[in-house]
Amino acid sequence: MKKILNILFVVFSLTVTLPVFAGGVYQEPADFIKQVFNDNPPKPSVLWLKKDLKKQLSDILDHKYKGMRVRYWKQANDASRKTVWVLEETGKDKLITTGIVINNGKIEQVKVLIFRESRGWEVRHDFFTDQFRQVTLTKDNQLNQHIDNISGATLSVRAIKKLAQIALLLDKTISAADDLTTNN
Repeated sequence: MKKILNILFVVFSLTVTLPVFAGGVYQEPADFIKQVFNDNPPKPSVLWLKKDLKKQLSDILDHKYKGMRVRYWKQANDASRKTVWVLEETGKDKLITTGIVINNGKIEQVKVLIFRESRGWEVRHDFFTDQFRQVTLTKDNQLNQHIDNISGATLSVRAIKKLAQIALLLDKTISAADDLTTNN
């Protein structure tokens, strides 16, 4: 009987504590960037956030955006223009670090790199992140496709959706700036 109680205790302990260990570092941001660019990443660029862009970011986030600049990686050729963004947003209490690849104005990949929350870690799985492929922004900076929620991970889902919007908006901003320099 004592042996059965010990086994039940261990099983119960694992079911209670496993979700706490679900978060963590899934991939270092530097490794993600190398992977996207086949081990030959371009040098990072910096986008300085002007007042109007910062307001747009704050509108998406529903809180003030604290940074003054955003680092990104860009590779362009005749066929495509790819940018990579490593962005963070709070789920419930802690930051979620996400890598987002934009190719010709459309999301190519979303990957949760570091998850620090105790709940909502399901957003790291492909069944969720694959929904973002080929998503673009509408004229009012909304995602042009519906992204399904995950029961129990609502705040994490919301954070990833906001980061996708931000990456698309930032990509659109640098694309417009590139077009201005090309045409002048």
